[in-house]
Amino acid sequence: MYAVVDIAGKQLKVDKGLRVTVPRLDFEEGSKQRFTDVLLVADDDAVQVGTPHVAGAVVEGTVVAHGRGEKIIIFKKKRRKKYRRRNGHRQDFTELVIDDIVTA
Repeated sequence: MYAVVDIAGKQLKVDKGLRVTVPRLDFEEGSKQRFTDVLLVADDDAVQVGTPHVAGAVVEGTVVAHGRGEKIIIFKKKRRKKYRRRNGHRQDFTELVIDDIVTA
């Protein structure tokens, strides 16, 4: 069984026991969360597609850790104009473990 769920603006295909990384969420580590924005639920032979969400479907997960991703370098240059700019960015993330997919 798998589901497509919208977490923090990202649509993810999740399965039970899967570890996923999403943009930073304001939850404490170790807390259990329920995500109700389930767009699709697929069992062995049955597929439920929501319009836009599947009624009664919930994805349950546990917050494992918060962290920061690798640094991304942004480099701008205009040739022959002595223009160079170097900037960097690190995105905050939250790591979740999917515990269960519950349907109505």
